[in-house]
Amino acid sequence: MEDRVDFKYDGVNNESKERKGGHGIPKVSMVPLVFLIFYEVSGGPFGIEDSVKAAGPLLAIVGFLLFALIWSIPEALITAEMGTMFPENGGYVVWVSSALGSFWGFQQGWAKWLSGVIDNALYPVLFLDYVKSSIPALGGGLPRTFAVLILTVALTYMNYRGLTIVGWVAVFLGVFSLLPFFVMGLIAIPHIEPSRWFEMDLDNVNWGLYLNTLFWNLNYWDSISTLAGEVENPKRTLPRALSYALVLVVGGYLYPLITCTAALPVVRESWTDGYFSDIAKILGGFWLHSWIQAAAALSNMGNFVTEMSSDSYQLLGMAERGMLPEFFGKRSRYGTPLIGILFSAFGVVLLSWMSFQEIIAAENYLYCFGMILEFIAFIKLRMTHPSTSRPFRIPLGTVGSVLMIIPPSILIVVVMVLASFKVMAVSILAVLVGFALQPALVYMEKKRWLRFSVREDLPDLLDPSAGAAEDETTPLVV
Repeated sequence: MEDRVDFKYDGVNNESKERKGGHGIPKVSMVPLVFLIFYEVSGGPFGIEDSVKAAGPLLAIVGFLLFALIWSIPEALITAEMGTMFPENGGYVVWVSSALGSFWGFQQGWAKWLSGVIDNALYPVLFLDYVKSSIPALGGGLPRTFAVLILTVALTYMNYRGLTIVGWVAVFLGVFSLLPFFVMGLIAIPHIEPSRWFEMDLDNVNWGLYLNTLFWNLNYWDSISTLAGEVENPKRTLPRALSYALVLVVGGYLYPLITCTAALPVVRESWTDGYFSDIAKILGGFWLHSWIQAAAALSNMGNFVTEMSSDSYQLLGMAERGMLPEFFGKRSRYGTPLIGILFSAFGVVLLSWMSFQEIIAAENYLYCFGMILEFIAFIKLRMTHPSTSRPFRIPLGTVGSVLMIIPPSILIVVVMVLASFKVMAVSILAVLVGFALQPALVYMEKKRWLRFSVREDLPDLLDPSAGAAEDETTPLVV
């Protein structure tokens, strides 16, 4: 297994398979891809309320603007460049393997898969937080546990049925989830008092909650790369879809924050999960309150199915490169990664007992570890393979690329330092498990206890002539 993933990527993409994968399933087009990215990252403003609770209106609004600039844009740009350079399932795992070797590629996959599964455990929690005001029995105990299980099974089945279905469901859910906030903003306009935007108390800021909330709501742009092999013409579609989704995500956060914090007096303690539905009831009445709750429920379903798609296709992509046992590459009759879906669903059920804040902190820590590896891989490939085909290239040289990732790297350090001891200890332990798991899998392959293989129609990453084609670059696609 180990020698199969220390490779140079030759940039070959089989154009005859652009519209259908080798499994005969139609690939994902532009509009569904935009909403898949939207749900990988956001899903709407559900869950951003804690930013106001932690720091007040001004810092919340400014925070989402600054984080979009210093984190979301660089991550989306790197995803566009690397995702078009490596247009296959596995995404960031393939990037890191190419630059740093098989061991670190596996660690990237392990940390990001764990982070994704932890993230997915959040959405049943958010869903129940929104509906418990209408159905108090779902606030805890056995009814809540059964509700989590039922949701997980139903949404897992949707993933099983196919990525194309998930993509168009994401389009419908995205429109339905954003529409009530647009209406609530219009209703709020006559009540807006601009002075409320500037409320700030630096002596009373929960920096840990503030940074984790912003970070959680503006990251995961790279998750779509694990589906690159399922995208129609990814060299053109992926960069454009990322740019459209960036506008949709940031606008979807700022619009309700700006309108709602100025329309009502801000009581910071009230700004917790689900508070937008309370604001809707005050401004528009029960009908708008019910609409927001329904949108929250459906939005969390969209978040769940898209995150599970990313996690499961990542495992499939790793299996196709011989990094995981062959059975992880098994597809259902709908072309979906059957074993990857089952593993991801099982992880969600195990982690769903954690609280909202614990889930955010734990997934952010593991995500930061993976992003460090991605940044290193991005810069190293720019230095060692500057002329390799990149259908989309960030218009910066090596020095400019390094300067671009300095602010998000500082942010990573801050987020990790501010983590609680419990979160830090559990996350480091999880990383250490990955350090032991990769050599264990290598040993199992050598002993032939498990079977590993590389998919035949992928580019020959061990071809010695791969480096010789590096000067044959394709035109820049923006």
